[in-house]
Amino acid sequence: MSVPSLIACHECDLLQRETPVPQGGVARCRRCGALLYRNKADSFDRTLAYTLGAAVLFVIANLCPIVGLEASGNRTSTTLIGTVRTLHETDMTSVAALVFVTTILMPMLDIGAMLYMLLPLKFGWVPRGLPATFRLIQTVRPWGMVEVFMLGTLVSLAKLSHLAHVVPGIGLWSFGALMFLVAAAAATFDPRELWARADAAARQRPGFEAGTAAREATT
Repeated sequence: MSVPSLIACHECDLLQRETPVPQGGVARCRRCGALLYRNKADSFDRTLAYTLGAAVLFVIANLCPIVGLEASGNRTSTTLIGTVRTLHETDMTSVAALVFVTTILMPMLDIGAMLYMLLPLKFGWVPRGLPATFRLIQTVRPWGMVEVFMLGTLVSLAKLSHLAHVVPGIGLWSFGALMFLVAAAAATFDPRELWARADAAARQRPGFEAGTAAREATT
């Protein structure tokens, strides 16, 4: 007979047993009423689908031109990588580093780490370093600022439209869609289901104590 897992309230630290809730339902603390967890419908598969879509769009967004400018019969276009390189070559290395970290490196780490966790679990085996990967996502996610980049790009395009004909590129549209997919993946992601799948897969390994990895990562 399995014993329900224990969970501590993040607000008042009351230790209580987990209880099953229906899809879309929530569990709240008996003492203070704070939200303990939520049962999201098809959380794992939806998060994986959104993350795979985000990975494809991320590649397209970085390989294709973001915007093109036409003036006096001449047309120029650039990619995000090209923009970072141009900023570095014009002695704006600090700005180039900021753009690279917030719009390329951190989103890449976020998407890559999510796929590293979700894809193996989808096929029934636990990836190495799962707790460390989970903590990595929590660290890098606040530094991914694709939405800030999109806002700045749209403001710049509005100002440039008075000087030249602005042609939005495939990269710009891809970044816009990427912004929504990353947000959707974060909204549907349920750590409880992740660790439940990890425990179920790990039980097939001899000598493994179920629940150990999940408790180490969430403390």
